[in-house]
Amino acid sequence: MRRALYNILLAVNIFFAFALLISYLAAYVNPGNFALPAIFGLAYPYILLINILLIIIWAVLLKFEAFISIAVIAVGFAHFSNFIRLNRPDGGKANTFKIISYNLRLFNYFENKQIANSEVKVLNFLKTQKPDILCLQEYFVTGDPPQKEEAIKTALGGKYYSHVKVFGRGRNKFYGIATFSKFPIINKGEIVHPGSASLTIYTDVLIRKDTFRIYNNHLQSFRLKKMERSFFIEMTNPDDKVTGNDIKSLYARLKKGFVRRAQQAQIVKDNINRSPYPVIVLGDFNDTPVSYSYRKLRKGLNDSFVNTGYGAGFTYTGNYPPNRIDYILYDNALINSYFEIIKVNYSDHYPIVAYFRKKN
Repeated sequence: MRRALYNILLAVNIFFAFALLISYLAAYVNPGNFALPAIFGLAYPYILLINILLIIIWAVLLKFEAFISIAVIAVGFAHFSNFIRLNRPDGGKANTFKIISYNLRLFNYFENKQIANSEVKVLNFLKTQKPDILCLQEYFVTGDPPQKEEAIKTALGGKYYSHVKVFGRGRNKFYGIATFSKFPIINKGEIVHPGSASLTIYTDVLIRKDTFRIYNNHLQSFRLKKMERSFFIEMTNPDDKVTGNDIKSLYARLKKGFVRRAQQAQIVKDNINRSPYPVIVLGDFNDTPVSYSYRKLRKGLNDSFVNTGYGAGFTYTGNYPPNRIDYILYDNALINSYFEIIKVNYSDHYPIVAYFRKKN
């Protein structure tokens, strides 16, 4: 009996160690060519957690098999450090400018359990934060967009310049992305991703005689239908059955999301490479740090959470398992002195904050 339990535990360990190795490939394999590693990359934090639990079990049993998962985690330790930071190097906030990126979830307008006065609460919260640059995704307005844009600037307090891009979403309803800046905006541009409602806008701001280009992104979501959302519930409910068609449908939807994000990330990166100014690239990437899209966008840039963040970097807290999908990346022309995830529940994302100062 004891030998049988040992064999089962060893088999489970080998499976999840191998799964962790596959997840590492997600950052390097274009999902357009092969999507399976991307699925494992999405689940990386949870596969990692299982491997850590297995290490503890083997350690309690005083078995050298603990080194199976230890070795595999060590191989991909850089991915671990993109999710969890154990030290906070606090460079202070003096002589810095403050950036906030926040996915608003349309101010909860279409939620069944709509938060009363959600827009008012969010804007009051953002006003107290006093950001120098504020980048919003899933920005939503009703009525006249320019008039609403001015009303939001007034609600935020202080003088803000703005760059807003919206699409119509029914009668007098508009959805999009917005950047507000206390620094003068000297140029604006946009990237409308083909065949998608996803958006990227770039905004050139003049910060104390130097120009920086801010890329505000909302990349392709998985757009899971209600049936596919229920798949996660069915998996954990013994009374419900998951069929082969359920799995195929979910896989197809996930693959489509991975492929489109990879394409969008390439388009944005090509634009970044042509920028005449140092860049800050931020927003909701809808992908984890163990992904092809993240690796593509981060190349040549720094990740503010990795440099000055602390604790677990999860920024999404919606219907699906928590994960890190919101980022503030930045150019070497800047010094990032502080990063924070503000855990307020006005959306299914947390707002993220970074403080910067210019080098020299």
